[in-house]
Amino acid sequence: MTQPPPDATTGASAPRRGLLRRFYDWALHWAYTPYALPALNVISFAESSFFPIPPDVLLIPMCMGDQRRALRFATWCTASSVVGGVAGYYLGYFLWEAGLREIAYAWIPGFTPELFAKVSGWYGEYSFWIVFLAALTPIPYKVFTIAAGVCARDVHLLPFVLASVVGRGLRFFAEALLIRWLGPAVHRFLETRFELAATLFGLLLVGGFVAIKYLF
Repeated sequence: MTQPPPDATTGASAPRRGLLRRFYDWALHWAYTPYALPALNVISFAESSFFPIPPDVLLIPMCMGDQRRALRFATWCTASSVVGGVAGYYLGYFLWEAGLREIAYAWIPGFTPELFAKVSGWYGEYSFWIVFLAALTPIPYKVFTIAAGVCARDVHLLPFVLASVVGRGLRFFAEALLIRWLGPAVHRFLETRFELAATLFGLLLVGGFVAIKYLF
């Protein structure tokens, strides 16, 4: 990979930054290490069932660090995320009534009884599109993977996998292609307008829930 930009691995010479910005800098650091791809795979897999940080925070810096391999990174990110989604599906299928419910409510950020009840109620006739939107948007995909396993009677595994592949693939490949085509501009935007980027991400998060609510 190319050499990291100034302050990508350390904030020693940079002014004090917010928590989100420091996390972005930490993720950017991974993009310039031999462990970047394994770290991306682990985060992508874990985020689909329990980990709170989306893989985009590592995928985007990795693509900016080596734009020639951006599509390769997106492929691995998609595959690991879908495999993690299947793991979440089976966790819900086999372990929900065996104690996973209490663990999920207590330890997985954003996983509340109210949200789980809503997600479970959305499954059925529109299960493919619900999973697709959850995979595509920044809403907590893990809630939908586990809920899909609990509602396996309404959400069969094959449509679940297909919806996950399409949704996750569109999301991660769109990011990789955008960076490959507009890499320097994207990097400058994140460096100078990081708070705005974080705000836009939050709006997408809210928009995902609104879309599901009003579409289904």
